[in-house]
Amino acid sequence: MSSGIFITFEGGEGSGKTTLIRLIKEHLESKNYQVVSTREPGGSKIAEAIRNIILDVNNPDMDYKTEALLYASSRRQHLVDVVIPALEKGCVVLCDRYIDSSLAYQGYARGLGIDAVYKINQYATEGILPKLTFFIDVLPNVGLSRIKDNNRDQNRLDKEKIKFHEAVYKGYKLVSKKFKKRIHVINGAREITEVYNDIIKIILEKI
Repeated sequence: MSSGIFITFEGGEGSGKTTLIRLIKEHLESKNYQVVSTREPGGSKIAEAIRNIILDVNNPDMDYKTEALLYASSRRQHLVDVVIPALEKGCVVLCDRYIDSSLAYQGYARGLGIDAVYKINQYATEGILPKLTFFIDVLPNVGLSRIKDNNRDQNRLDKEKIKFHEAVYKGYKLVSKKFKKRIHVINGAREITEVYNDIIKIILEKI
């Protein structure tokens, strides 16, 4: 399909994905790689509109299957608008969240079933998976405290109870084992430079 490389970053709230993607983008661009950094849900006009519905704090009663399907819809639009065109141009695509988020959040934590949510997303993505995925392993209480310290605006999922975030964490652990050839588990409890150094080493070996 493409000559580019699709790399995704996963983890709970406050795991440091945004900062890591920025640092990695800067490093790869300094080595003359064409890099596109993006995020899910969102990343393009329609996908961002769907994101706003999903994460709106005024939508606390959203049905879990509706939530899963909205994520898949946003993902599909984002692929068509951003990821596939960038890969076809030979870019390195760095994406904050992708299919594994749905497996951990809706598949496991919401109780819809990892395999069931995977099937929904297989249809939405036509089987497009990243070449590399990094799960930034940070305990939920640590990640959530980081969000508070940074005074970040909290979305609908941020406001879920700690039990939900603990379930998401467990879901990520299960998903990481299920796709262990693709997913690299990175200890995110360390200084950001140490986490970054581990990730960039793996990326440079692969590309």
